[in-house]
Amino acid sequence: MGDSETPSWGRVADNVASLIPESPHRTQEGKPRLLIVGAGMMGREHLRVTQQLGWAEVQGIVDPFNSSIEWAQSDWARLSSQPLQVYADLRDACLDSAVDAIVICSPNHTHYDVLKIVCESGKPILLEKPMATTLVDAMEVLRLASEYPSVIQLGMQYRFKAQYVEALFEIRAKASLGPVKTVAMSEYRPPFLDKVNQWNKFNRHSGGTLVEKCCHYFDLMNVIAASRPKKIYASGGRGVNFLDFEWQGVPSDIDDHAMVIIDYANGIRASFTLNMFCQELYEELVVVGECGRLVASEQASFHPDTPSEARLQVEVPGHSAYRPQGVGYPPWIEETGHYGATFFEHIAFHRQLAGERVDAATPQQALWSLIVASAAQYSMAIGQAVDVAAFCTQEGVGDFFEDSEVG
Repeated sequence: MGDSETPSWGRVADNVASLIPESPHRTQEGKPRLLIVGAGMMGREHLRVTQQLGWAEVQGIVDPFNSSIEWAQSDWARLSSQPLQVYADLRDACLDSAVDAIVICSPNHTHYDVLKIVCESGKPILLEKPMATTLVDAMEVLRLASEYPSVIQLGMQYRFKAQYVEALFEIRAKASLGPVKTVAMSEYRPPFLDKVNQWNKFNRHSGGTLVEKCCHYFDLMNVIAASRPKKIYASGGRGVNFLDFEWQGVPSDIDDHAMVIIDYANGIRASFTLNMFCQELYEELVVVGECGRLVASEQASFHPDTPSEARLQVEVPGHSAYRPQGVGYPPWIEETGHYGATFFEHIAFHRQLAGERVDAATPQQALWSLIVASAAQYSMAIGQAVDVAAFCTQEGVGDFFEDSEVG
């Protein structure tokens, strides 16, 4: 992690410092009680974060799969001596007066149907990404959110990764880089992990690789560009992973690599590269402005006991990070999941429960990320560049594209 034994720099340091025990959010009184909908891999991560963070209690979980419930109970036994309540019915769980807020982390293709039931409760909601697998369903989610009496936060937790916290602060300040001209992001990683019923190996359940895996990155790129995507071209497909894989007699159709080019209406040009048949994890964001270049990167691993190594570099004369600086959260935070991003996503959610304004993804921003991802998937399928306005009209979200702003 660079030259520092405990990497912590700039805004990341401020975030970590805010977690001192004296913080009013750390008191034992008035903790919100969470219901976790979906007890798979992400559900168990949310259980872990609540216990590490200590700002909320887990009232219970609900999941239709006994195997997921058993895994969650096993994890919970290592986290707490208290029993973990298991609800048999989603609607009953949401309407339980003991539940204060709800975290939805069920498989992608269930998000809209689950949300419709959860919204009957009127309680604050944290909805995992992507908001839906189709733009039609996403528009319905947005409609529900516009009429909803409480907060609906979208799970774009990569905004809270240490290197992107620093990068977004630098870019928004505009003091060093100047006006942004180009944005490039990349991810190199191993294949999709196993999920219940292998839902993430199929486009109809995941929305496609660029929706399931990459909406995080498109969200960040949209935030940086602060403009409507105008034209998208994507090339990619299936090269190595799951070529002969079947589940219940149905062959996998999930893509494992892609390259995406985005033209934004304000002239910013962006690109994204994905490769999912690598041994280790590597992410990089490169933003170039009139005055210099910013590089935010992370080397990580799926292997246990391997910490991430995140860095920030701002190639502007006189900048304190002209040479790469190590950034990151303390190990006890990074170990909670997604290298600390989910931890700070929960902090943002809890602050929203207290009425504070936070920099967490809104349903509108999540829909913009889904528009980019879906248009890129479509471009790959047809082998041509896609006019985003025309694509949105074709998919039934033209009014949103014309009437809404990114940001």
